[in-house]
Amino acid sequence: MELQPDIDPQETQEWLDALDSVIASSGGERAHFLLEKLIEKARRSGAYLPYSARTAYINTIPTGKEARSPGNNAIEHRVRSYVRWNAMAMVLRANKKTNVGGHIASFASAATLYDVGYNHFWHAPSETHGGDLVYVQGHSSPGVYAYAFLSGELSQDQLDNFRQEADGNGLSSYPHPWLMPTFWQFPTVSMGLGPLMAIYQARFMKYLGSRGMVNTEGRKIWAFMGDGEMDEPESLGAISLASRENLDNLIFVVNCNLQRLDGPVRGNGKIIQELEGAFRGAGWNVIKVIWGSYWDPLLAKDTKGLLQKRMMECVDGEYQNFKSRDGAYVREHFFGKYPELLEMVANMSDDDIWRLNRGGHDPYKVFAAYAAAVKHTGQPTVILAKTIKGYGMGEAGEAQNITHQQKKMGTTSLKAFRNRFGLNIPDDKIDEVPYLTFAKDSPEFTYMKERRKALGGAFHRRTTKAQPLQVPQLSAFEALLKASAEGHESSTTMAYVRILNLLVKDKKINKHIVPIVADESRTFGMEGMFRQLGIWSSEGQLYTPQDADQLMYYKEDKNGQILQEGINEAGAMSSWIAAATSYSTHGVQMIPFFIFYSMFGFQRIGDLAWAAGDMRCRGFLLGGTAGRTTLNGEGLQHEDGHSHIVASTIPNCVSYDPAFAYELAVIIQDGLRRMYQEQEDIYYYITVMNENYAHPGMPAGAEKDILRGMYLFKPGNKNSKEPHVQLLGAGAILREVIAAAEILKHEYNVSADIWGVTSFNELRREALGVMRWNMLHPTQPAKLSHVQNCLKGHVGPVVAATDYMKIYADQIREFIPGRYYVLGTDGFGRSDTREKLRRFFEVDRFYITVAALKALTEEGKISSQQVADAIQKYGIDPEKPNPAIS
Repeated sequence: MELQPDIDPQETQEWLDALDSVIASSGGERAHFLLEKLIEKARRSGAYLPYSARTAYINTIPTGKEARSPGNNAIEHRVRSYVRWNAMAMVLRANKKTNVGGHIASFASAATLYDVGYNHFWHAPSETHGGDLVYVQGHSSPGVYAYAFLSGELSQDQLDNFRQEADGNGLSSYPHPWLMPTFWQFPTVSMGLGPLMAIYQARFMKYLGSRGMVNTEGRKIWAFMGDGEMDEPESLGAISLASRENLDNLIFVVNCNLQRLDGPVRGNGKIIQELEGAFRGAGWNVIKVIWGSYWDPLLAKDTKGLLQKRMMECVDGEYQNFKSRDGAYVREHFFGKYPELLEMVANMSDDDIWRLNRGGHDPYKVFAAYAAAVKHTGQPTVILAKTIKGYGMGEAGEAQNITHQQKKMGTTSLKAFRNRFGLNIPDDKIDEVPYLTFAKDSPEFTYMKERRKALGGAFHRRTTKAQPLQVPQLSAFEALLKASAEGHESSTTMAYVRILNLLVKDKKINKHIVPIVADESRTFGMEGMFRQLGIWSSEGQLYTPQDADQLMYYKEDKNGQILQEGINEAGAMSSWIAAATSYSTHGVQMIPFFIFYSMFGFQRIGDLAWAAGDMRCRGFLLGGTAGRTTLNGEGLQHEDGHSHIVASTIPNCVSYDPAFAYELAVIIQDGLRRMYQEQEDIYYYITVMNENYAHPGMPAGAEKDILRGMYLFKPGNKNSKEPHVQLLGAGAILREVIAAAEILKHEYNVSADIWGVTSFNELRREALGVMRWNMLHPTQPAKLSHVQNCLKGHVGPVVAATDYMKIYADQIREFIPGRYYVLGTDGFGRSDTREKLRRFFEVDRFYITVAALKALTEEGKISSQQVADAIQKYGIDPEKPNPAIS
């Protein structure tokens, strides 16, 4: 809102003088209190005073209130300069011989932000501190490697294998725990995920503390990100949750170098001001670190506010341009707009003007911001630090649009970099780009070790194991292994809820169970757990719930166990990730179960699911209301026919599509054993349905084959002379397969072996492994895959039917001996009954029957006319549109 003209300057000055008097006598906090009271009074009186969350374009912390760093700045500057050089050298050396890429400019802008953290703030786990967690900005990884090398955590050979990992001794391009399991904690280079995961990590830390699982006192989550990254919806999508939950253990550091990959982040505006408004409006504590110490004398002389006015006038495109030029250009185009400003810098040389630094490159300003952030309580904090992209790269890329892609620097630029940071590298060695190190007895190396010792030791130490849990035996789920009582029908979702109830009553692991839902508890029949376990809330329950008079009322509790995330799959998945990595981040194994609409699972949070694999997560994802045809009436955006396809792309995601309660019990029990006793770095995706039906008992001895992905559910008449077929069914469609076997037997005298396939994905992985072994061991007897072993000795063509796309079952085709027909639900889902949908997608018992008969005609067992008669008998229209494209 623009201010109206000053109609009474004398009155205005009286108010300003009064304000100056309050500040002088009682301080800024008192002045702020009085101003807020005046604004409140004016609004109550009817004045239109819109709220502004933005402040002047200067540092938030006044110079006189900055915490002083206790460190040795001269040594820290030298260490930081060595780290800068080595980070650049690593990329340049790698690209001399391999052209593998890498990034120089991002860390060049952020070196001070990391250095101050290493030296003064980031605690490693120790006897007195649980350790801080740091989400490194992905493109800054060379700087982290350079610091670890200088402190003795990495070798020169490892640095020389930057981005060259195939031979086993390389450094990953970005933070990747899967590739460097003892070094990196969090994968962050899929931009936007780091900020999102950090928020829920901070919240989960509060959850663990509330429940008494770990001591979280004094621990902080630090998340580094770029200003361009903040355009990702995930980056800002959960910031209101962070303030709502009072996550004062969370600190965002946004490196505002004003540039993204192609050009300015906000060329025509100010990204720092924009982010300040977004975060402060969402309830965060905002600390701006815009100007370095060299600006302090000028700002002190700016009694009329003209310099601040000019600072506010300039847009980011101009600020970028200034730093790509020189001091004379800045004098003319920044200060030169107003004669008074030119007079202000008249005694400064062009070099002096060029030396005016930005806050993110000033260790004093950064230390003061970090110190204030660590002390702040009641709110999360965001630090907006203004820097220069490619700082130190000179003509090779400093503040230039092309800087993000720079992988090489010429001799002149290298010499300029060396000279700028005072590095002792002879001219005849400069093109070798040598690594710089400190002698073990040098003041610099000693200082680095002392600083880290004071903070608990070396920082890059990822924990890979925790205390094993004693999980229940399969016998604990005995009731689910037996056939349903006569007349009793239930869904596999209810079988899951029964299993979960058994686990939360198990005294050895009950406290470790973390049920997670995204506002769908009642859909999945889990509302009974509200009162039993409570929904975790940092504030408890401050109201009487509407359903307080009911047995299963909505109960929020500081000690609650359920995480109810609202309509927010990405947030729920981030909570799941925090729980699924707690063995590493907190030293205690938690067992998260996140159940969601399967259609809103992998396709919606697929990037997070991939990151979970990279992060070595352990836990269970449950895709509820799964399958293309099991969800009555919901339609195209709710019916899932491909989540298992997506799950198959994640190497350490073990996925299953069980049809019966006993299959689910076997799978979950073995998952508990593998993840929490054996501590395998895998996680499970299991689909469950909401269709009610009777469940049979488990065939004797089927457990191992259920886990392998395929077992003989019911054999046909092996010794008969009837034609034989092999019917494979999974999930919701296994019952249709069973019904088709009955039709084939009674109406066509065809004997069918019925196979329950719990996972085509696991079958394929195992079979590919066997095929690879056979290829690489040509002189040894060939092995058979599990699919081949199962079907060995079972004659007849094979027909598979699932509630997923045909490609799901089709992926094992090359391991099927003989003809193979696949039925699936390709195409868009639509609203209708289960029966009609299965008919539409051609996966019901009648289509399975026709497919089996057709396969038998190709083997000469029956006539084609019999197939044609069956098509007519079951009312199948051969000319109806293909459901895969209609």
